[in-house]
Amino acid sequence: VDEYARIKGMSLEEIEKLALLKEVFFDFDRAEIREQDRAALSANADVLKKYDFLRVTIEGHCDERGTVDYNLALGERRAKAAHDYLVSLGVPAARLRTVSYGKEVPVCTQSNEDCWQKNRRAFFRVSGKS
Repeated sequence: VDEYARIKGMSLEEIEKLALLKEVFFDFDRAEIREQDRAALSANADVLKKYDFLRVTIEGHCDERGTVDYNLALGERRAKAAHDYLVSLGVPAARLRTVSYGKEVPVCTQSNEDCWQKNRRAFFRVSGKS
């Protein structure tokens, strides 16, 4: 069985465990794609073009600083920036959706810059197959 068929036959949970898609990070209070994250997004676009049946939810996340409402809006801008970049690389917009979790789903809970940087991210979750 070729790789395409093998992955197409997997459950969403199994595909997620393969970590095919890389997350990208953002500077404090910013939603612009950083130069160092363009390669990760380009690799994600290649994966999504290769496995054209995958549907992805781009999750926007923030660090703990700022209000809930502010961070939900910032997380949405981050998810949208990643979405738009993938679309610019040829990934069909219909296969992507965005959601913002603001500061509600941190990967790190310490109050320091190293931790905050890990939380300022766009995470790519395989959310369906067509």
